[in-house]
Amino acid sequence: MVDLLVFLGLLALFAAFLIVKLLRRGTSRTENADGLLIEQARRDQAHVDRMSYNSSTLHNIPYPWGDSPRG
Repeated sequence: MVDLLVFLGLLALFAAFLIVKLLRRGTSRTENADGLLIEQARRDQAHVDRMSYNSSTLHNIPYPWGDSPRG
């Protein structure tokens, strides 16, 4: 029983440590120009991916491109 309490205490201590570490890290944005350009490129690519691979795009096509039985 003592072993279980020690284990749960260590687990809770570890969880508290991770919470504090993540909260202290902050959510500051990138300050230099290279980082901002990388962020913009990733946002643009994510937007293109969301528009290209959404449900209506994928499920309303009768055949995948190039696999049409009509040639």
